[in-house]
Amino acid sequence: MVEIESVNKIFQTKEVETQALDNINLTIDSSEFVSIMGPSGCGKSTLLNLIGLLDAPTSGTIRINGTDISRMNDKEAARFRNKTLGFVFQNFHLIPSLNVTDNVELPLLYGHVPASERKGRVEEVLERVGLSHRAKHFPAQLSGGQCQRVAIARAIVGRPELILADEPTGNLDSRMGEEIMNILLQLNQGGVTIIMVTHDERIAAKTGRIVRLLDGKLV
Repeated sequence: MVEIESVNKIFQTKEVETQALDNINLTIDSSEFVSIMGPSGCGKSTLLNLIGLLDAPTSGTIRINGTDISRMNDKEAARFRNKTLGFVFQNFHLIPSLNVTDNVELPLLYGHVPASERKGRVEEVLERVGLSHRAKHFPAQLSGGQCQRVAIARAIVGRPELILADEPTGNLDSRMGEEIMNILLQLNQGGVTIIMVTHDERIAAKTGRIVRLLDGKLV
């Protein structure tokens, strides 16, 4: 599913050059659930952003399903993200002025999915994450765990092959974190590949493989 070859990422200002990732080589198979762990500043989120086409490597190659994503232009990257990837973030990134249904429907609008199909898909994923009864609520009316469920519904409504989750349980208490993790495990059991950044060893232990970074290197 994901092939990363000799990837480096350097952030440069006038005063300083920082090597965030140093010669990363990593392969993730289809239907794997992989955790990326390491101390703050080790490059975890940078690596996830590169896989998600939110940034580009300084050098090296990243392929998803055989497609080289490393040098895509903005339009190509946006189209690829919408079709292939789903994102779940620690801070949810829901739009406060939109209700649950409208937040979940957004990726389908960007993907030009017909209105008749959008309605059915949104209802399906809200049922899957247990939030059908909150469809018309706004983010401010939901708990943190419910907001994260909405974010997961939004991530899967486009039926992606790969979900990228950046600290999806980081802002939740242990009980809600377990609930969110169980949803991700169910998705993985259904064949979705998941790459998750986490600081929580207990959460990471539930995944199929743990990849550790230190100072931008795989260890």
